[in-house]
Amino acid sequence: MEVLLEKTIAFVKKTLAGAEAGHDWFHIERVYKNALLINLTEKGDELIVAMAALLHDIADPKFNDGDEEIGPQMAGDFLTELGLDPEQIDHVQKIIRNLSYKASLGTVTFQSKELDIVQDADRLDAIGAIGIARAFTYGGYKNRVLYDPEIAADMHMSKEVYKNSSSPTINHFYEKLLRLKDLMKTGTGKEIAAQRHDFMLLYLDHFYKEWEGKI
Repeated sequence: MEVLLEKTIAFVKKTLAGAEAGHDWFHIERVYKNALLINLTEKGDELIVAMAALLHDIADPKFNDGDEEIGPQMAGDFLTELGLDPEQIDHVQKIIRNLSYKASLGTVTFQSKELDIVQDADRLDAIGAIGIARAFTYGGYKNRVLYDPEIAADMHMSKEVYKNSSSPTINHFYEKLLRLKDLMKTGTGKEIAAQRHDFMLLYLDHFYKEWEGKI
């Protein structure tokens, strides 16, 4: 397994060289570490967890004209070259297809313990201090407004509306980030998410006070 991991890490680093900072190798590395930590108690298939975590953003639809099949296809081609069994490859591809928050806004037809583990790991990187940094990094990348008091958060987005949203970055906290705590599937994920959720609330409290010139 060690050789497989080394080859996969090298492939991901090369593929994501120059990627947007919130979806680069370092994001992958954090999700990978989160997934391994969660798996200590969840006892999923370690190889599936590791490969899905490492390959989950190999071709994020956000940076590929919304195409949701490029990532699973690239992952499948790479894992075939590594010599994984077709069943293992299929499992990893299904995790990649169903991992994202926007996927949960549509019809989800696949579930597994390994999906829960990697999904929690990915969602943990979207909240807390790093989650805040990633939100504003992506907002800057898309040239989005930081905050506009006249634009209310849309709390009932469909998958398509979410995919095409260009709302201010602060709205993203309410439209996604603050919801993730209650969507965690694993015990470890829930425990860590609670702490990071509280930090985001504290951040928002300071943000609004500074916006109004109160501190």
